[in-house]
Amino acid sequence: MAFGSNLGDRRQHLLWAAARLEEVLSGLLLSTVIETDAEDVPDVQPPYLNAVAVGQCELPPRQLLERLQQIERDRNRTRPGWRAARTLDLDLILYGDLVVEEPDLTLPHPRFRERRFVLEPLVQVAPELRDPVTGRTAAELLALLAVK
Repeated sequence: MAFGSNLGDRRQHLLWAAARLEEVLSGLLLSTVIETDAEDVPDVQPPYLNAVAVGQCELPPRQLLERLQQIERDRNRTRPGWRAARTLDLDLILYGDLVVEEPDLTLPHPRFRERRFVLEPLVQVAPELRDPVTGRTAAELLALLAVK
């Protein structure tokens, strides 16, 4: 999953979320935290801190997504508008080789392949993780971004 924060104590928000995720993900590996400019947002926003975590989960994907959203709410995440600045953003990027297309759950995340702020940290912790749609590894997807 991908972590992001661009409001308040950004690093603390990410670390707090990672600690909560250890309750549902075994073998959690957390990438280093990187700072990036806000991308594809409707207004001027502060930079983000981003990270990625991988681990094993026994919850079905919908329940995991609900847990992520609860963690966001517990950290005072509000949704005042589309892609508004936030204390914490948790995105479910991949769930093994599962492909899901439902109104409020899409796996893999539909835009992760074009987001350097997701792929760079993902390659740190799981370079061989495969996208079940393209068959490419995280490292291969990042290399494709480099040529664009």
